[in-house]
Amino acid sequence: MGENEKLHELIVRPSGAPHFSSATTSSELEFEKIVAEKGMGSALLFLDTNPNLADKYQGLNYWIDFVRIFLASFIAQNKENETQMSANVLLGEDDLARFLLTKPICIGSEYINEDLLKGLWDNLIGTITTQIKESKQSIEEFFSARHQGVTLQGRIWFHLAENKNDEHLPFAFLATYSNKVSNAGKTQHLPLNRALEEYSGKKDKQILLRLLAPLSKASSESKFIKNLVDAGDIYHPQRWTSGDAFKFLSDIPLFEKAGILVRVPNWWRPKNPIRAQVALNLGSDKPKGMGLDALLDFSVSVDINGERLSEKEISELLNKSERLTFFRGQWIEIDTIKLQEALVHFKQIEKDARATGISFLEGMRLLAGVGQHFGDSDQDNQELVKWRKIDAGPWLNQILANLKSPDNVDMNLHILNKYLHATLRPYQLQGVNWLYFLDQLGLGACLADDMGLGKTIQVIALLLLKKYGNSTVKSSPSQSCSLLVAPASLLGNWKSELMRFAPELNFFIAHSSENLRLQAIPTSIDSTDLVITTYGSLQNIEWLKNSQWNLAILDEAQAIKNPGTKQTKAVKMLKAKNRFVLTGTPIENSAADLWSLFDFIAPGLLGSSDEFSKFINASAKTAKDQSVVSRKYAILRNLVRPYILRRLKSDKNIIKDLPDKIELKTFCELSKNQIYLYQDAVESLERELNVVDDGIKRKGLIFSYMMRFKQICNHPSHWLKDGEFRPDGSGKFARLIELIEVIKAKQEKLLVFTQFQEMTEPLSNFLAQIFGQEGLVLHGKTAVKKRKELVGKFQREDGPPFFVLSLKAGGVGLTLTQASHVIHFDRWWNPAIENQATDRAFRIGQKRNVIAHKFICRGTLEEKIDALIDSKIKISNEIIGNSSGGELQFTEMSNSEILKLVSLDLKSGQT
Repeated sequence: MGENEKLHELIVRPSGAPHFSSATTSSELEFEKIVAEKGMGSALLFLDTNPNLADKYQGLNYWIDFVRIFLASFIAQNKENETQMSANVLLGEDDLARFLLTKPICIGSEYINEDLLKGLWDNLIGTITTQIKESKQSIEEFFSARHQGVTLQGRIWFHLAENKNDEHLPFAFLATYSNKVSNAGKTQHLPLNRALEEYSGKKDKQILLRLLAPLSKASSESKFIKNLVDAGDIYHPQRWTSGDAFKFLSDIPLFEKAGILVRVPNWWRPKNPIRAQVALNLGSDKPKGMGLDALLDFSVSVDINGERLSEKEISELLNKSERLTFFRGQWIEIDTIKLQEALVHFKQIEKDARATGISFLEGMRLLAGVGQHFGDSDQDNQELVKWRKIDAGPWLNQILANLKSPDNVDMNLHILNKYLHATLRPYQLQGVNWLYFLDQLGLGACLADDMGLGKTIQVIALLLLKKYGNSTVKSSPSQSCSLLVAPASLLGNWKSELMRFAPELNFFIAHSSENLRLQAIPTSIDSTDLVITTYGSLQNIEWLKNSQWNLAILDEAQAIKNPGTKQTKAVKMLKAKNRFVLTGTPIENSAADLWSLFDFIAPGLLGSSDEFSKFINASAKTAKDQSVVSRKYAILRNLVRPYILRRLKSDKNIIKDLPDKIELKTFCELSKNQIYLYQDAVESLERELNVVDDGIKRKGLIFSYMMRFKQICNHPSHWLKDGEFRPDGSGKFARLIELIEVIKAKQEKLLVFTQFQEMTEPLSNFLAQIFGQEGLVLHGKTAVKKRKELVGKFQREDGPPFFVLSLKAGGVGLTLTQASHVIHFDRWWNPAIENQATDRAFRIGQKRNVIAHKFICRGTLEEKIDALIDSKIKISNEIIGNSSGGELQFTEMSNSEILKLVSLDLKSGQT
């Protein structure tokens, strides 16, 4: 692959399995086959033997790194026993934390969590144990044949110890080999030169060569060890200066990679040795201002293990010549050149900050390791980074702790108890805490909870806290007024939720469906808590863009993921004290999408678009260096993590608070053509009712019009039978697009039920366009034998993403537990029938929560019938008849009652 060639995208499936987005080669196809047939343990071990796949797929090195850490741990645990394998191989806490922080930014990355990694680790233990047993080889033979990049450890050992009796040669070194284990279970060591004597005979030459192979490999990587081998000193005890000891300690990773086990004094921590560092302490005291521009206090010092050095001690250290020196009663690592560079670097920051200050934004960048200015040239200079550290002071540290654990925030809960007409679930209350805390700080936020977890009610609760929890008097009409921007299809939902849960909140809808005169700012804005508008209206109504808002909130914020659109540009021109976004779409699927969201809620935090792209977009050459890529992902996550709250339906702490089935009413607004056809149908029904006098004909007339209203609500083409089914012709089709954008991004699966067989194919064709792949269809004409085949396809993780079913044919007798979502595209007005269909997804074996979306066209017969069902009026047999399979019947109603039921409320139903 050429250096400038773009890498293919790696996808992580909901099960946690890596998936190639464009598998074509034999190795890629073999990997996919192993995942499907043998599981992830076998698949990851396959990656170790085919590392060249990482040349094509960005993010694959992450998994190769994971499996190699496992292999090294497995070998270390079984280093001295070739017959009795130990399965007690643990995933270290440090490694676990690193893999969670450095996971690749790709579709499905949110599925990589602690439970998944621990499960994969256990899977690997079982898989490799089985493979070794089935191979009938020794552990060493098995690894030599299959995993040559990892060598069996436990033969050669390097020992380094302090020699306290010699001031000039304070360290002692000895190389040994282990050839057996004592009865007490302890490894027995012999000096390495004894191996030359023991295996010097011709017949033992191969044993000696195999024993010394790791030493040969180490000497090819380490110049220091090569010199010892070439001089023959490796076979004899050595006394070393601190300089020699430092060279040895620095090369430990090379020795371990070669398969040599190393023992050193406890004070040496290879990943984080004790060293003198220049320290910048930020935010010890509360700043005077708020928001990203608030200025933090700071101080610069030189520390060892958190203890500050005096100027005299700093001067003494900078005059040291050895890289390993005894200072303050302990051995520490020192590099006077790098330490001096770091000191100069921070002194310059200190000098600049004396004039302009360090803003909260700059401080957060520094803490994340990205540099004071995004794209600083030294962000990848790890040699310099090692000699400096940045710490949060007491105030800032408490702020970050509260952002991580918002339960600790003191919130005015009595306000919610008084004004919120709902009881929040524990995780929702935590979300409100978090939002309120960030708003008090003047910091932007991204509430990215899974669909169905209640982002709307959390925002409503926040608005109540802002109204009744703030004692300050507003100095301008809009100072306490917030703005919510949402897709047009969600206006009705926000309206009904506000009226239901917070009737004390005054809101105004700036949209033509609610208010026709919008070009001038309404006089009622003085007493308004919230203005609601759409992304389209925002571009056309000037006062929305020119007003100063308290809080600007974007619902379905993925609408601004493309920074070049007029819609996004209009949104980012909004003037507000603070900005929040809501989205159910995974925000780590794309780095570019992440930047666009943060450019709204925290402008400048991730730099400009060009700076960010330069930082995150690894070339093929860079992507091969997993340490560089991992470091960038870690920096980015540390930087954005305080401003994102995302809870998944599958989270242990969430799932216990959720019902098995989440039922949501999904209100859809009629298109203009639907309004015309619906109103025409109402008028036509009125005319015909006035002239029909035969009871049977009247029943038939009413029934035919009920079907006509339903068909118009589905799509004009359903009634007109013109076969067009234009996406913009139906409010339900428009809502499908918005819902499926989230479902597709999460790689979840969907069932769509319709009572009309003729709608199954149009729906399937439309869904295939949105998903970018074909789905499945089942209706009354589907052969019984084929039904089992269709179910089998859907139940595979790599199977089709959606299944369209007619309600009668698919509502019973099927088990479709791969589905996380069920959409009732048109309502069957008997709740028992709908619930029976929903239960196709929620059956024995279902391990995920199921969300049932019930599509309802506002202002139509659908909304009124739904209200009837909700009112818990007992629908007796005189209303529910069996002649239409449980369909609601209205033949006993008077003409005026029927017309009132089907009449169109234009104010509610138009977009």
